[in-house]
Amino acid sequence: MTQVSTPPFAPPALSVQDIEALNDLYRRGTPENTIRAYERDLVYITAWKQLRFDEPLVWPERHECALRFVLDHSRDLSEAKDGAREVAEALIAQRLRRALTCPAPSTLNRRIASWQAFHRMKNLDSPFDAPLLKQARAKARRAAARPAKPKSRNPITRPILEQLLATCRGTIRDCRDRAILMLGWASGGRRRSEIAALMVEDISLKDFAKTGIVWISLVETKTTARGSTPRLVLKGRAAQALVHWLEISGIKDGPLFRPISKADRLLKRRMTPDAIYQIVKRRLRLAGLPEDFASPHGIRSGFLTQAALDGAPIQAAMRLSLHRSVAQAQRYYDDVDIAENPATDLLG
Repeated sequence: MTQVSTPPFAPPALSVQDIEALNDLYRRGTPENTIRAYERDLVYITAWKQLRFDEPLVWPERHECALRFVLDHSRDLSEAKDGAREVAEALIAQRLRRALTCPAPSTLNRRIASWQAFHRMKNLDSPFDAPLLKQARAKARRAAARPAKPKSRNPITRPILEQLLATCRGTIRDCRDRAILMLGWASGGRRRSEIAALMVEDISLKDFAKTGIVWISLVETKTTARGSTPRLVLKGRAAQALVHWLEISGIKDGPLFRPISKADRLLKRRMTPDAIYQIVKRRLRLAGLPEDFASPHGIRSGFLTQAALDGAPIQAAMRLSLHRSVAQAQRYYDDVDIAENPATDLLG
């Protein structure tokens, strides 16, 4: 009996039209934040390889190049005297790298994940899937392990939020910022990207006149897929602030929150996530607090911290925050519990 050998798998030959359609599918099916991260990482990786090897990227990438990338980004180069430091200094000069110190493990992991994604897009095997590379990355993570730093210096709990809201008085900008802060906090601690992405069509006022409830439909979040995010509810003052914003702004469709010009003119485009960051900084300053007192993530951590302080079950808080991991949400509860634990007062 003749043995028939199976030919090796080869990527399908795609026409120009197929490639264009596939690229369009990737763009429409990938979150904007992820696309921006891919773009930044591709620029960095391309510059790094050109400086390190004097070569452009190749597909699939060579294993030795991938291994060198891991090694160069898994140690402090401040005292190094080899080519890795020269490359790092050149990247710093190009504003692609911040310092010679070892990058955070999360930064290295993200760049490698982007590199792997580029290979998948081209239907190619990634060198980072090789056993040696996997082991090197595992050792790098262990060697660079460090205590996790909070994303916000302080949580924006209810008393802090009230201080920020007190700075929002009567202008259209104040009205918008009040609605952003209250929606972001009361709907479960929304991320700034989620707030900036909201459209008027995502807001339902059908029950507001009768019950005072506003329904929010997020297209997707960091922890939920497109189309599978449960509806969120907004009640009380937060719902009223949002409805007031819609009435004052006259917005009927399109982006829910928009930039406002220096002449107090409402613009048509949507706000960027960085604009939410600037709003939080400005309100902190107006409230007499340091600008670095908290970041926009303080809205998220503040909601969960306040839920713990008020004795809300963690499962109830997670239904709004949309945390997938109980362990991750539990950290905010643990921070409160340890401070309120009677055992901490044994010495008096």
